[in-house]
Parts: sequence; C-alpha cells; structure tokens
Amino acid sequence: MLSRTLLGENIVMFRGKEGAPQAILDRCPHRFAPLSAGRLNDGVVTCGYHGLSFDGEGRCVGNPHGKPGAIRTRSFPIVARNMILWVWMGDPDQADAARIPDCSFIDETPEAARITGTLPTGAHYQLIVDNIMDLSHADYLHPTTLGGMFTGAKTHVSGGNDRLLIEYNAVDCNPAPAFHSIVPPPQKADVRVEVQWFAAGVMILAAGAQPTGTTRDPGRDSFTLHSITPETDGSAHYFYCSTRPFLTDNVEVSASIKAALEKAFVEEDKPMLELQQRQIGDADFWSLNPLLLPIDSAAVQVRRALDKLIDAEARDER
Repeated sequence: MLSRTLLGENIVMFRGKEGAPQAILDRCPHRFAPLSAGRLNDGVVTCGYHGLSFDGEGRCVGNPHGKPGAIRTRSFPIVARNMILWVWMGDPDQADAARIPDCSFIDETPEAARITGTLPTGAHYQLIVDNIMDLSHADYLHPTTLGGMFTGAKTHVSGGNDRLLIEYNAVDCNPAPAFHSIVPPPQKADVRVEVQWFAAGVMILAAGAQPTGTTRDPGRDSFTLHSITPETDGSAHYFYCSTRPFLTDNVEVSASIKAALEKAFVEEDKPMLELQQRQIGDADFWSLNPLLLPIDSAAVQVRRALDKLIDAEARDER
C-alpha cells in the first residue's frame, strides 16, 4: 500500500484482486484511523484498529461487528499509464482518461537511459510550474549543469486554455554542460528546447542540440517529464523522469545526467522554491504585485489560464 496526501486529502493506493490500481480515502469511516496502517490481502484493505474491510470501490466488504450494509469510504478514479499512476481527485463523473498527456516516451526508453526522481517540496505547486515555464532561471541558478544559454535565446509562446507551449532557440551558443555529451566543448551548438504545459501541473520538456550549422535530428531529442501534484496549499510532490534516445547503454552518461539533475533540482531548485514560499507566506501571488519581465510570458499565461479554469470549476460547483 502507498499512502499520499494529494490536494489536502489523504489517500491510499493499492492493487486490487485482479492487479488493477485502486485508490480510496485513507481514513476508516468508523474512528478515522488510517487504512494504510492496516493490512492488504487479496485486493481488500482491512483497518488495523477494528477490522472493517474495504475494496477498491470504497465498499465495506467485511464488518466483524455486524453487517457491512451501506458502509463505505470515498474512492478515486485511478489509471496506470506510462509507468505513472494518474489519480482524479474531482467529481468521478468528470474523470476522462483521454485527457492524460502522452508520456509514451518513458515506456519507449530503455531502463538504463531513464532517470527518475521524487522531490517533496515545501512550496505551492504553481511556483514549481513557474520555475519550469521560465528556463532563463537556469542561467543563474544552474550555471554548472543546465544553464548558460537561455537568456537572450529566441522564444515563442503558443496555445492557451489548458495547454501551452514555449520554445527556446539558442543559435551558435556555448551549450549547457548537460549537452556536452552531444556537443563537446569548445564546439558551439544550436540548441532547441520546448516545454509543453498541460493543466494543471504536468510539463514535458523536449531538448536537442547539434554542432552549429549542422542539420537537427528530432529523433535524438531527449524528453523530461516534470509532474507537479499539490500536497497542501504550501507543499507539492515533484516527480521527474528524464529520458534520452542516444548512448542509452552508457552507464557513465547516465550517472553524469543523474548527478546534474540531482544537483539542479535537489540542491538548487528546491531550496530556492521553498525560500520563495516563505517570503510569500499565505498571501495571494497577484496581491503582491509581482514585477513582470519578458521572460515571465509563459509562466504568466499559465497562471492566468489556471485562474480561468479554477474560476470556471467553482462556478460549475455552485
């Protein structure tokens, strides 16, 4: 069993009798003990406090103190796809698996060339989304790993509503150290990076580099998933998975990329995001009148799109 707090709700995930993933509220309706502190047997969770049992639909299927009757706990739609568990926390009738972003690049990449990580972060999820939608920060926060070429790169933002794309093109530049396995120094490079955002917190980053003046081969682009799931109003689960289609069996390259990502995400991004959150506190982001620069275009458009989606959902609930 796996217990997680998502959007302020404690849920427990497990495999049902047939092996399909299940998700139910991690709280027994009797005395509110966490079901994850109980036992899982043959797809049924039994509360460790008084023995009530629940299946993946949240139905009570065993009550040693009487009949199960109408006893139940809340269940959540859940789908396993591309090595990811996708949980729908809203109205079950509105769950639509067709809206899950295509992350098939994860399955298609050999395990040795996949680098994954989970980063619990004490910051609002939108701050983390801002961070990925504005890669210019890499030039200053990650100068020894991912940065050095985004400030001044040509950018283009497109899309809207629940999806948005920002493209970066840096021509004849000194590539970031992360690209040195493709374009070793002192060669100059043409670098293209795209970040596609899917509401509310899923981003897929595609990146490619080649020696300046040579033809780009999209088949050599690397892809990285950044998936941000809110935990509470001031914390989030940050999941990432980096893949590459080149040097897939090279252990040294994998170790180098893993070290670079951990340095950038764990040692640099996480502390900065948590410091931002402390400065903001409980204040509304826009109420602080943030200074907006041209580099903020994509992040601002994402925030405004989210505001509209959240407002529309609130109206529907009323």
